[in-house]
Amino acid sequence: MTELQVRIVDLEPLRCAGAFGFGPEPEGIAWDTLLKWAEPIGLLRQPHRFFGYNHPDPAPGSPNYGYEQWITVAASVQIADPIKIKEFPGGRYAVTRCEGVQNIYATWQKLVVWREASQYRMGQHQWLEELITPPGGDWEKAQFDLYMPIVG
Repeated sequence: MTELQVRIVDLEPLRCAGAFGFGPEPEGIAWDTLLKWAEPIGLLRQPHRFFGYNHPDPAPGSPNYGYEQWITVAASVQIADPIKIKEFPGGRYAVTRCEGVQNIYATWQKLVVWREASQYRMGQHQWLEELITPPGGDWEKAQFDLYMPIVG
């Protein structure tokens, strides 16, 4: 087993457009909603960052949970329902790379174990998953950076 590669990142404030999904697989709903809005206005032809997170987290006994997906946008970008603008304040994170959606949960668990053995305390700001590879590709080969909030 290889040692988890973790870097400490101070994520700057971000202005994002966000979409929401809810159900047993809400990520696809949120992605579809966001991409259907972003593509016709040309946002996918330019470099942007894509962040997502569970909102709300899965509850014991229920297959349903929420997921929010963001794309970074300039102040000049106009939104329309169901897209919402999010002003994210940023924060300090422990970040590790993950390949494939099938490995996200296990990688989150490894990052939690890493943090427990580190000098850092858990932060109270938002946990995030950043898609590194372009959206719409093979999700089993997609690369993600997982952002765990930390203090210290």
